[in-house]
Amino acid sequence: MATTVASAFDIFLGRLTPTPGETAAAKAHRESIRQCLESRFEITNFFRTGSFGHGTSVRGFSDVDCFAVVPTVKLTRNSDTTLGYFRDALDARFPRTGVKVRGPAVIVPFGKDGAESTEVIPADYVGKSSKGKNVYDIPNRAGGWMRSSPSGHNAWVDDIDQKLSGRVKPLIRIVKAWKYQRAVPVHSFYLELRVAAWAAHEKAIVYSLDVRGVLKHLDGLGLASMVDPIEVAGRVAASGTDVQLADAKSKLTTALTRAEKARVAELTDHPKEAFQWWDLVFNGTFPAYG
Repeated sequence: MATTVASAFDIFLGRLTPTPGETAAAKAHRESIRQCLESRFEITNFFRTGSFGHGTSVRGFSDVDCFAVVPTVKLTRNSDTTLGYFRDALDARFPRTGVKVRGPAVIVPFGKDGAESTEVIPADYVGKSSKGKNVYDIPNRAGGWMRSSPSGHNAWVDDIDQKLSGRVKPLIRIVKAWKYQRAVPVHSFYLELRVAAWAAHEKAIVYSLDVRGVLKHLDGLGLASMVDPIEVAGRVAASGTDVQLADAKSKLTTALTRAEKARVAELTDHPKEAFQWWDLVFNGTFPAYG
């Protein structure tokens, strides 16, 4: 329970943060997958990427992303074929989990919650970025390969986060919570980059103000694709298809309208009404007033 919007967002963030139990379970699953792939594909490195563990994941929704670095000679020209080989190997090891290919990864769902699912991405090490970060080729969802640098992107977000007193990654987490709670078909990676790029021009972060600000910024852009800020991945798309993009835009406009009303209610000293609007933004999961 809370009586100010600021305190409610602090409570909300606590609810969004993965528990130690989720973290421990994810680590155990990751080790089992590593052992399977090491024996089958002679992987040279296996490491966690993505939002889980980087301070931007959402409890119950965000899955665990891992790069499996494979010797080039063990990969195929068509990345879909490599994904098929990964799927078959992991399905043989974990036959009751429902292993499947999705996007650039193979999904191993050990349970229903996001943290119980591991996305395994085949990766080919290709060298260093201009900033000295490792760069890899990964599947591009169309049979080819595309560049990626998880450590490079994490360092870029971390730098912005540190300059704003560690409040940017929590802001990203809140925006991702909207995505998951409202089933918005927009890529988490896109949101992470867009929110960080927007925050880079701010002097301070106030969640009730800046969640609205981010939604307004995204709406103004029309969820257009963005140039990779570290100049590795080319352009980063918001959604996978035109239909998904249209759906995401519609839900974004609705969220922005509600966030605007929440902000007006807060500024005119109607906190209970502000809570109600924020609760609509986050589909009934925002802390109650009182």
